[in-house]
Amino acid sequence: MIVSFNPSVRTLMGPGPSDVPPRILSALARPTIGHLDPEFVNMMDEVKGLLQYAFQTKNELTIPVSAPGSAGMECCFVNLVEAGDKVIVCQNGVFGGRMKENVERLGATAIMVEDEWGTAVDLAKVEQALKDNPDTKIVAFVHAETSTGASSDAKALCALAHQHDCITIVDAVTSLGGSELKVDEWGIDAIYSGTQKCLSCVPGLSPVSFNEKAIEIIKNRKSKVNSWFLDLNLVMGYWGANAKRAYHHTAPVNALYALHESLVILQQEGLENSWARHTHHHLALRAGLEAMGLEFVVAENDRLPQLNAVTIPEGVDEAQVRSRLLNEYNLEIGAGLGSLAGKVWRIGLMGHSSRGENILLCLSALEAILSDMGAKINIGVAIPAAQKALNQ
Repeated sequence: MIVSFNPSVRTLMGPGPSDVPPRILSALARPTIGHLDPEFVNMMDEVKGLLQYAFQTKNELTIPVSAPGSAGMECCFVNLVEAGDKVIVCQNGVFGGRMKENVERLGATAIMVEDEWGTAVDLAKVEQALKDNPDTKIVAFVHAETSTGASSDAKALCALAHQHDCITIVDAVTSLGGSELKVDEWGIDAIYSGTQKCLSCVPGLSPVSFNEKAIEIIKNRKSKVNSWFLDLNLVMGYWGANAKRAYHHTAPVNALYALHESLVILQQEGLENSWARHTHHHLALRAGLEAMGLEFVVAENDRLPQLNAVTIPEGVDEAQVRSRLLNEYNLEIGAGLGSLAGKVWRIGLMGHSSRGENILLCLSALEAILSDMGAKINIGVAIPAAQKALNQ
């Protein structure tokens, strides 16, 4: 007989999801009401305003898609790309490859600008691709590449795209709430994110934002959007400004309570304070890992504070380390993806997971397991180094 499911209590320090604080878990348990209930509609408006703050935008079309970040990605591409279009896609990790998949599945051409995994997108390569393909419509890139921990210069890439009369689609799944991100100031035309990373909400929603230029493209398409569910011409009737809230789909009511609470928490902390907290804790984790003798994959200037890709010591079974962390310490860290599989661990410091006690737990657990496995690391120095950084 199957009984109720009660998961173990874990500390989540992988690439997502992150730890969900009790306030947000409590919000999930509030009474479910109808998705067209006036109280719920009022909360929807508050969610939009809070997301505008998180994205630093005044875009009216700033909403959570009722599905995970991958659906936010597809929402951007399916609404803005048509068959025959040329799209420059920057790939420096796994998620640029997913952008390419979206472009090609829509019958468009993906002009690939590829950089080594663990490095930022090369502006000079993008500029050359734009010169070589003057009929390009869109430049798409990942602001914060979750597979490597590398950050690219979104402001400069958007400026470059606009110089060539292109709009931009930006993946901010890992950066929203954790790294500096200014949609209006940087001229980002369309952007998508996820709730389960630095917002520390439950997985299952994807915040997106589109400016007026992007909305004009959506409204003046030659063909129908290749997805009924993600067609913003329809969704705007439910989420749009001054909309009569025409029924489109049954919104995930309780998940939206959780997002509302997570955004209230972000507002209370202050966006700049959240960015600073992620950086402060990254520096503490870095101090401990480097003292132990572990190295980072990404150069310091291009490194994400909330997603740390570190090299695995020679001769260590990386999967066994992750398994022992989970089973002995209830601690989750992530494996490498793609070309970095088996070569790195990805240690997340996102949202509620970005706390001093988590850093000390991770360092002490890693040191104990690696030393037990005979890895060549420095013993007894990681915790003092991290504590010193935390106290600065």
